[in-house]
Amino acid sequence: MLTLYSFGPGANSLKPLLTLYEKQLDFTPRFLDPRQFEQHADWYKAINPRGQVPALDHDSNIVTESTVICEYLEDVFPDALTSDGAPLRPADPYQVAQMRVWTKWVDEYFCWCVSTIGWAFGIRDIARQMSDQEFEDHLKNVPIPEQQVKWRRARDGFPQDILDEEFRKVRVSVERLEQTLSRQDYLLEGGYSLADICNFAIANGMNREGGYFADFVNPTDTPGLIAWLQRINERPAVQRMFAQSRSEFSRPQAATQSA
Repeated sequence: MLTLYSFGPGANSLKPLLTLYEKQLDFTPRFLDPRQFEQHADWYKAINPRGQVPALDHDSNIVTESTVICEYLEDVFPDALTSDGAPLRPADPYQVAQMRVWTKWVDEYFCWCVSTIGWAFGIRDIARQMSDQEFEDHLKNVPIPEQQVKWRRARDGFPQDILDEEFRKVRVSVERLEQTLSRQDYLLEGGYSLADICNFAIANGMNREGGYFADFVNPTDTPGLIAWLQRINERPAVQRMFAQSRSEFSRPQAATQSA
């Protein structure tokens, strides 16, 4: 039995969620509400003591870290294929290595710079709406020291030099993606893989008009990246994931859903 705890179809939570849908696996979605800080509740920290999502419960075995969960699903369910009849991890060892270069880069570089911008502008209002006492009480429930620092910076304001550097890294990331996607449909020559899922999780929506990154990601400057985002958004599994996730947000205790 599979249960995925996540924030839904965005950022790191999207990686294993989409992997489950692409592999057409039955699972129970449990969507936590970040506005209520459910990831820091005692019941959830009993599942993942780090107080982070996503987390996968497979027959009471807990697997954490988004990219690790994706690979775990490939290891445990190798015969569960996409609607295209393909696995999400190549058979060729060299292509697997190239896939992992992309997923490692997402985890260690791309995600971090995009996340910092999100903390600076997206979490800021949440942090500032708390009273001083509410904020300090909240931090006591955050188990990771680095996350406590992010909360304080979101409340007090990130230094401009940090923001400038993170925006620079976002531009570097976008240019790297465009360089590859301007000459091929997917990040690996062999086709759609976990490399695409993990990068899509972070890049999807970066072209939103009026968003933080619209000057970086747009049809004029990054046509290859835009076409790739559209190509993935048109996949049946992606459309099912977004449609079903929207309906499930109002009932997080939902019964098992078939992906």
